[in-house]
Amino acid sequence: MGNVHEDPLAELALRLRALRVQRGLQMGGLQQRTGLGRTTVSQALNGHVVPSETTLLALAKALGTDVEPLLALRHSAMSMPQAREILARRVVPRPRRPKGDPSFEERYLDYVAERHSQLTVVGLDLSRPERAHWPLDAAYLSLELAERPRGWLAGVEEADRSSVVVKRAENALGDCQRVLLRGLAGSGKTTLLQWLAVGTARDELPEELGSWRGQIPFVLPLRTLVRHGPLPEPHHFLAAVGAPLAASQPEGWADGVLARGEALVLVDGIDEVPQEHRGATRDWLERLLAAYKDAHFVVTTRPSAVPEGWLASSRFTELSVRPMSAADIGVFVARWHTAARRSAATDAEQSQLRDLETALQVTVRAQRDLSQLSSTPLMCALICALHRDRRGHLPHSRRELYEAALSMLLVRRDLERSINVPEGIQLTEHQSVQLLQRLAYWLIRNRQTEMDRSTAEALVGDALPAMQAVAEQGTAEQVLMHLIGRSGLLRQPTIDTIDFVHRTFQDYLGAKAAIEAHDFPLLVNNADDDQWEDVVRMAVAHARPAESADLLRRLVERGDAEDGHRSRLHLLAAASLQYATEIEPDVRRLVEQRARTLMPPRSPEEAEELAALGPGILDLLPGAESLSADEVGPVIKTAAEVGGDPAYAFLRRFAQSLPSDSAPYELIDSWKHFAADEYAREILLPFWDRGHLPKRLAVHTHDQRNTLRLLKPITGIAFRQKFTEDEIVEHLSSECIQTLEIYSGHLLTNLKFVRRFPSLKELALSDCTQLGHIEDLAGLPLPKLRLLHLPHEFRFDALDSLPELTSLSLYTRLPWPSLADLPAPKGLTSLFLGSWTGTRLTGISKWQQLQVAVINSAPDKAEWQEFSTLPHLTELYISDYDLNHAVPMPSVTYLRLAPTSNPQLELVPEIFPNLESFFINCQETQLDTTDITPLSQIEGLQISISYASKLIGLEKFTTEAVKLYPRPRTGDT
Repeated sequence: MGNVHEDPLAELALRLRALRVQRGLQMGGLQQRTGLGRTTVSQALNGHVVPSETTLLALAKALGTDVEPLLALRHSAMSMPQAREILARRVVPRPRRPKGDPSFEERYLDYVAERHSQLTVVGLDLSRPERAHWPLDAAYLSLELAERPRGWLAGVEEADRSSVVVKRAENALGDCQRVLLRGLAGSGKTTLLQWLAVGTARDELPEELGSWRGQIPFVLPLRTLVRHGPLPEPHHFLAAVGAPLAASQPEGWADGVLARGEALVLVDGIDEVPQEHRGATRDWLERLLAAYKDAHFVVTTRPSAVPEGWLASSRFTELSVRPMSAADIGVFVARWHTAARRSAATDAEQSQLRDLETALQVTVRAQRDLSQLSSTPLMCALICALHRDRRGHLPHSRRELYEAALSMLLVRRDLERSINVPEGIQLTEHQSVQLLQRLAYWLIRNRQTEMDRSTAEALVGDALPAMQAVAEQGTAEQVLMHLIGRSGLLRQPTIDTIDFVHRTFQDYLGAKAAIEAHDFPLLVNNADDDQWEDVVRMAVAHARPAESADLLRRLVERGDAEDGHRSRLHLLAAASLQYATEIEPDVRRLVEQRARTLMPPRSPEEAEELAALGPGILDLLPGAESLSADEVGPVIKTAAEVGGDPAYAFLRRFAQSLPSDSAPYELIDSWKHFAADEYAREILLPFWDRGHLPKRLAVHTHDQRNTLRLLKPITGIAFRQKFTEDEIVEHLSSECIQTLEIYSGHLLTNLKFVRRFPSLKELALSDCTQLGHIEDLAGLPLPKLRLLHLPHEFRFDALDSLPELTSLSLYTRLPWPSLADLPAPKGLTSLFLGSWTGTRLTGISKWQQLQVAVINSAPDKAEWQEFSTLPHLTELYISDYDLNHAVPMPSVTYLRLAPTSNPQLELVPEIFPNLESFFINCQETQLDTTDITPLSQIEGLQISISYASKLIGLEKFTTEAVKLYPRPRTGDT
């Protein structure tokens, strides 16, 4: 064959086969380890097709090898004509006209694929800025997305379930039709939308997104749309984003695409809409959703821009972009350097880039602070570029990182090309920064992220009289064109608009302008607006010691004076401490004292807010001795989310001071944030030694699984990573396991191994993509079974072969139109149903022994009537309902509501007259106030209320009768 790289696809297949032989794996074993289909594995190893990136990632992980060389070969193979032909055969294309001109739809899809097929990568090639782009198919990195489960398993205690479910993007999106995606600046939200747009336009989405194939994408950046008045209706989508095909769009085309359910609407940047206009933006979205129920929607935002549940009433799934893991950072660093080597001019430069990559991989792993800084794609790209530019030397703080990046981007490009006066204009770094920060500050003050080119020219023109050395070189238009072409920080999305390559640079430069203008009152007055949060933090970084002290004092004083913004402003002041180079001791004490009033955290949300302040918050966290029961878990979560050696030391001390009777759930769950063996030995094992075992362990990694040998006996365990049957049972005692939960069951091919656990009382199965039934469980004396996210063709016949089944949870699509056909034993006492079962509740009355029902889909009047015939039903949990359809249910003594709109509490006393306990979660209602006055009609009622913004009617109840979560803070607590 000669040089194997003449046929990179054959070389890739050869390497995969050699690795399989070296690891001693049979094809079946490799299939199990990867979770891939037999055909997919076989084709990859035989070189019959170009494997997808997802397939290579799974194979590399299973074979214990570095994925980057494999991805490089894939990239080479993709560029070969025969590979493109193979790939084309794998994807079912949209039908195209055999003759004549392409249709408008075909032209539009080609335009979308071309328009969004490149990524700008910061600092990739300083000498040739036009090369600072990656092809999207080579650059895209599938990040992890987290979903906080809502409404499902609503009857299970919070401590008994995971707070979030984490999956790769394509897996997380696969089961969704509407998604609200949250992510920090630079976390990859926009890149993910680009990938979805190009993948749908080319019909090249992976198998996991099979239900999204055939869609026609509409990419709608709100930063552009909000500048043009009212948000557009479908016929104006293309014109609003400047698509050149808008004029030739057939009448009614966009409406037809949306109405047929063939549209993928990608709305980018809720956070880039001014705060006062976000309600109107939601109304616009809800009008589209009402008119086009079958279209797919993905909406992105920064986390703090809108509250949780902002689109819950419209049935959006909320996903959050997770920070890149150590493995993801390693892949990104390798790809960045691979791309840089492709544009290297000499062999010596290529060799130097290899050495720099090796050194940076080691540095990022070894230095915790640097690892935290590089946890988003934007920051990781900056670090790669600076590491190359500074020959291996890196700044340590975020401000130094941006400062060095600006210097690199503004100056190094032309120095490396030995060109002194590009375009006839020569600007010093200081001159460029002065002009750029003027543009940035205008955008911030006007709450925009994009400006008209004429406005930018006017701003530059206003500056020129005071910058004689610049004015002598050219007009405002020429200077602006120089900044666009040479700074690496500005770009032209359209011929008439200007913006920054990333919002982060706009905030950094705008903050510098604000400090130089002494606009402290403006900064403080806008500090409660999430669009200004990063600006305020950066302003503290830019300020001199006296200025930063003044700014922090003003933030504290405004927080003291305004109840509604107090927590946010005091937390912002505390978060800004780490940005300051020097802080007066009195000011630091003042800020920390206010932060302590927000201590200890009393909910997961408060814990996450505090953890975002960085390692300094650890010094303010109290020990276990002084905490109430509702504070222990959030304090642990705060430290775990901070991570690093100081957080580990805090948790080790904290665990030693806990009561010896049990380990809190959060302490067990925090295991995933630290070295598995060390955490198990020093923090978890002492609880085993004292004989106080946790209810269950959660295993997220192979290292954690290997450490299970230290923690025996184990009575309950949850596997949240893909493991084979043998890996699941290896370290478990067959006589001790009572609870077994498998939440990533992709590798399971049968359930016979479950029979090894005769004491098993509870089994959970999720994402078992290779299972078609549960017949292997037939006859087992299993009281509790939970089935989640199973294949559509899954068969449930064996349910009636579980003689002792009393509790059944179904959070997966069911094959019957109603519950009448569900083959569950008549002795069920608890039934949990997710909102996506697709099955009506008719027939529920056949389980006359039901005591507990969890319902996440709205019953109609007949179904409410059938509920009322269940004589033993005492506990009802419901998250989607209209109580106007309900009938009296006197048997119910415990009611739990999780409404998405008006909770209809005025109807509760009449429908549930014998209530003893009532719980309501107001997080998704979007109501400013909740009136509990009607509940006072029920004598002796115990009430629990979560996440209520403001309550009316509290005075009708005794203090002991109402519990609020999170527990409110008073002057004493």
